Amino acid sequence: MAARRKGANLTHVSTSSRPNEMLEPEVHARQHAHVRKAHETELIEDYVELIADLSDAKGEARAVEIARRMDVRQATVSKMLRRLQERGLVTSEPYRAVFLTDQGRSMAEESRARHAVVLEFLRAIGVPEEAALQDAEGVEHHVSDETLDAMRRFLRQPDTD
Repeated sequence: MAARRKGANLTHVSTSSRPNEMLEPEVHARQHAHVRKAHETELIEDYVELIADLSDAKGEARAVEIARRMDVRQATVSKMLRRLQERGLVTSEPYRAVFLTDQGRSMAEESRARHAVVLEFLRAIGVPEEAALQDAEGVEHHVSDETLDAMRRFLRQPDTD
């Protein structure tokens, strides 16, 4: 990440392959819009993926277990579950288990698949296991379809060592 200097024009930091080249405003805006959209869905995908994991492992997902695994209060989980219900991703009743809808299950599977590719890619390029696990958790939400396809192609290449 580029160092920030007092008074530095931050539109120059690491946004171009040439350090002193300024991106066109439309390109710059498009990049930031993509990141904002990814941030918006990141937490939702994390919850949906965790609910899928708990459902698959235990047959159900309960708010108390979600809170424990996300390291948040149950009130935070309740608020998020309302958001997920509004989006049609989960069904639940007060004091009962949470279940994914077909749409929620689909989102969880897509997120799991992206995560698996990113993690395998990071391992393949030599990223240490702990860092790969941590980084894959964030990158999976921000990676474009084009980059994910490139990672898949890279992983299918025969080992040249």
